[in-house]
Amino acid sequence: MTRLHAGIVGVWLAAVPPASLPAQQVAESNLPTIARVHYEGGGDWYANPSSLPNLLDEIAERSAIRTANRPVEVRLTDPDLPDYPYLYLTGHGNISLSDREVEALRRHLRGGGFLHADDNYGLDSSFRREIARVFPEESLTDVPLDHPVYRIRYSFPDGLPKIHEHDGLPAQGLGIFLDGRLAVFYSYQSDLGDGWEDVTVHRDPPELREQAIRMGVNLFLYALSAGPAR
Repeated sequence: MTRLHAGIVGVWLAAVPPASLPAQQVAESNLPTIARVHYEGGGDWYANPSSLPNLLDEIAERSAIRTANRPVEVRLTDPDLPDYPYLYLTGHGNISLSDREVEALRRHLRGGGFLHADDNYGLDSSFRREIARVFPEESLTDVPLDHPVYRIRYSFPDGLPKIHEHDGLPAQGLGIFLDGRLAVFYSYQSDLGDGWEDVTVHRDPPELREQAIRMGVNLFLYALSAGPAR
């Protein structure tokens, strides 16, 4: 799979019926998918196992984009990292990146990649520490409510939806912008991934699950459409 960018997205957005592939074919497919970041440090990077397959199914049903029906697992030093426009990072514990991983992630994001970090209660302090190593001269800032990530497919005039309680703080969509392009989106105090999981896992009400899914669709479409800054 070659780097996914805005020119290719135009083809995917054509009227193509949704389709899925057997899981074992995902690696050989050129269909877009979500790459879950496998990191060290003790955190459960594999948390919410049903979340990403469910989100990919919803993306295929709600758009004309044909997606793979399974996410992939990727380490930041894998040579095929540039093939994945949407990196997803989550977990409940510590994240620890090596110097090589820090450099690889910096290069990937400066080259047009997109990272979605999803606060899953317990990830916050280590994520903020590690992303500061990746971009020591940049800061996480509030993503403006008129940004395309909040309206590319579904409208979120009030910003990031809050799915789970966490510390009782309001949900925040935080980001890092590189040359004006949103390269890192941090869904803080929201827990979107829980809202994507099978309904029997958390038993969230349908309206919360719908909000989580809609936001996930927006994030995926934004990742595919943004591409390198022009």
